[in-house]
Amino acid sequence: MKLRIRANSLRLRVTRPELETLATGGRVVDRIPFAGGAELKYELSVDATAPAAAATYRDNVISVRIPAGEFRQWQREDEVSLRATQAAGSAEELSILVEKDFPCLTKREGEDDSDAFANPAGPKSC
Repeated sequence: MKLRIRANSLRLRVTRPELETLATGGRVVDRIPFAGGAELKYELSVDATAPAAAATYRDNVISVRIPAGEFRQWQREDEVSLRATQAAGSAEELSILVEKDFPCLTKREGEDDSDAFANPAGPKSC
């Protein structure tokens, strides 16, 4: 799973095997290690009781939950992403985007896109 954080937005990109894990009731967890044994974990799960996608940050873990109904629709091959916003303090919002991971059509050294979804943009764009 790929994580991108920029200002007040959070984006997770999910591969095919990770989507299958979510579909069987599992959760997808990844981490970023830092010197001194510290780490930042991030996880994605499906929640049958969640009214909307939501994110929390607690004990160095970013958790994103997506509603089961939205997840089932997103599983369809033609659905690319789930979007949500949530309050993030006084007059601020956090934008949440969970999307299927597509390979960049310009190869990058060190990147393995073998578990990615077929790129719907076709071969002429990235």
